[in-house]
Amino acid sequence: MSRRKGGKGEGLSREDHELWGKITESVAPLRRRAASVESAAVPDEKPRVERKAAAPARPSAPLPKPRPLSPALAPIDRRLKQRLGRGTMAIEARLDLHGMTQAAARARLESFLKSAQSRGIGLALVITGKGREAAERFGEERGILRRQVPLWLALPELRPLVIGFSEAGPGHGGAGALYVRVRRGQRM
Repeated sequence: MSRRKGGKGEGLSREDHELWGKITESVAPLRRRAASVESAAVPDEKPRVERKAAAPARPSAPLPKPRPLSPALAPIDRRLKQRLGRGTMAIEARLDLHGMTQAAARARLESFLKSAQSRGIGLALVITGKGREAAERFGEERGILRRQVPLWLALPELRPLVIGFSEAGPGHGGAGALYVRVRRGQRM
């Protein structure tokens, strides 16, 4: 195959045109077209290429609907935390997960958040505990719920229920509790 020299607008060389003709003869079209494939006969002059507008492709099967993206989490701002700490803003609901297994705590958390959303609650306190007692008694890792609940709240399944969360202030349990902002329910 020879390389052509020169700038834009130059046509294919005779060798390129012959090669292209052989390639197009060996390829089967995806669907039948009204226009026939032109022969591979090459004139001595530069070939003139006529371009036809391609018909829009029709999908053979309907495409699946895209899943809606989960809303992003937004951290609880400093001012809201200050108002909660001072008691000028009330916590509307509380959930205490002390003594629960991970499976029970997760199920209870999901049902609590769904219920809070349906009741129009905007701010909740989820108490996980710090995990000291279990660690001292059984020598286990400290605070499994303390570590797991933030991970659960960040999951895509719970994002339609949760706007954001952060560690509670000292008056509400500190590191053993979380302030959770509940997303408003969808109005139909």
